[in-house]
Amino acid sequence: MRRYDAIVVGSGHNALVTAAYLARAGWGVLVLEGNDRPGGLVRTDELTVPGFLHDTYSSAHPLFTSGPAYAELGPELTGLGLTYRDSRYCTGVSMPDGRTAVLSTNTEENIAEAERLAPGDGAALAVLLRDFEPYAGPVFGLFAADLSSPASARVIHDLMHEDGHYSTFAQLFLRTARDLLEHRFSSPVMHGLLAPWALHLGRGPDEANSAFWTVLVLLAVTSAGMPTPEGGSERLARTLVALVERHGGRVETGRWVDRVLVREGRATGVRTADGEVLHAGRAVIASVNPDQLYLELLADADAEVPPELRRQAREYRYGRGCVQIHLALDRPPRFADERLARTGQLHLTGGLDALSRSVNEATRGLLPGEPTISFDAPSTADPTRCPPGAAVARLQILDVPLRPRGDAAGEIDTRDGWSEPVKNAFADRVLELAARHLPGLPDTIAGRHVIGPADLARFNPNCGPGDPYGGSHELAQSFLLRPLPGQPSHRTVVPNLYMVGAATWPGHGVNGGSGHIVAKEAIASEE
Repeated sequence: MRRYDAIVVGSGHNALVTAAYLARAGWGVLVLEGNDRPGGLVRTDELTVPGFLHDTYSSAHPLFTSGPAYAELGPELTGLGLTYRDSRYCTGVSMPDGRTAVLSTNTEENIAEAERLAPGDGAALAVLLRDFEPYAGPVFGLFAADLSSPASARVIHDLMHEDGHYSTFAQLFLRTARDLLEHRFSSPVMHGLLAPWALHLGRGPDEANSAFWTVLVLLAVTSAGMPTPEGGSERLARTLVALVERHGGRVETGRWVDRVLVREGRATGVRTADGEVLHAGRAVIASVNPDQLYLELLADADAEVPPELRRQAREYRYGRGCVQIHLALDRPPRFADERLARTGQLHLTGGLDALSRSVNEATRGLLPGEPTISFDAPSTADPTRCPPGAAVARLQILDVPLRPRGDAAGEIDTRDGWSEPVKNAFADRVLELAARHLPGLPDTIAGRHVIGPADLARFNPNCGPGDPYGGSHELAQSFLLRPLPGQPSHRTVVPNLYMVGAATWPGHGVNGGSGHIVAKEAIASEE
């Protein structure tokens, strides 16, 4: 039997962050990945035409480069070949009537841009940023902390209270993005510029708590920009693997795990799908969702897992799906507003009401008639992604149902679910909408590849039926209710067994947060 200090199940970027920290601390570490390459949804492939590198799932990494894991591991990762490239503008919007806006990492530029859109909106943006400034440090500090700890409880209490009553922050925390944006800004373009970012955090603009995340994304991207790794998003995964291996760790692919082994009430190792038993002397770290953990990997641990926790795991919910259209273009995309061609990630949208409508349609199981399109062309910042003079682009649609029951436009027959014909018919609709913002786009397409919810489900069990964010992020399944009400932290009910990944705080996205938190807790528990 092979023996290690820690065994990590899965190799998403958070799992690799944990493995890197543990290996650097001198632990013997083994990472087991079921797929052919490490990295989970951090992956780069030639999906369309040879020589065109597409970020298959996730792309830009602003939450990672502004977080504690990169601050501590970044110098070593850079030495192993990780280099980030950025765009002139971090985000922007294009409206159907031709109105546009962009944001950069320069606060004065952003205030001037808001003022250009509507008199008074510049001052409103400055006030919004000023009002949130006292809370920014404590809030972002929680992204590197276990929310269930006594220290975090004190921070949360202080954020929610001031002078013996509830604070202004408490109101913002519960507010909807629509309410915040319509109250603060008069320009519909400003609404369209900021509101779609709630989708990237798993929220719709009319959901409670969406205002909080809209402000956080605004702060994050206008501080960190929209950095993307040179050579593709997977470069992050590759350099994390190299860091683990440099410090004596081991990463094995094609190794699915079917059980976490428990002995005398503690996690002691794993059994792989091919029957190998591996011993973990200090910790098992599972990069899985709670339904997989408590209903499958711990299926034999009835003495350690309470029935109520298994019931909660069965009720773990998944949110909306995702469609990604990868394009190989024979020339860079051209917008009427040339600034958008130099923007890291922008949205093509009809605005706040159009976003609200499309999210509502997706929630009701309908393919949206006018989806919100997130558009990025990473080859602008990183020309190594494609041949000279060409471009790669990604159109991401996050307001789609996991299991379509109909089409809001009444044009696509969805009786077979996310079949290839349905997926491609919906992609045709998206490209037709995009062409209204990018005239001539269809004529520049040299190749395309479409990924839908069914593809996500087949590739990664953490996507469930096709949710790229590893489970619904509605308020009832977030913060101290994540991953489960009966397990409000990364420590499971089984000693020595931890969870990392999108199902745990701080949630989805390439941020490295849960990997950092678990590594620190595991190391501290041995001191």
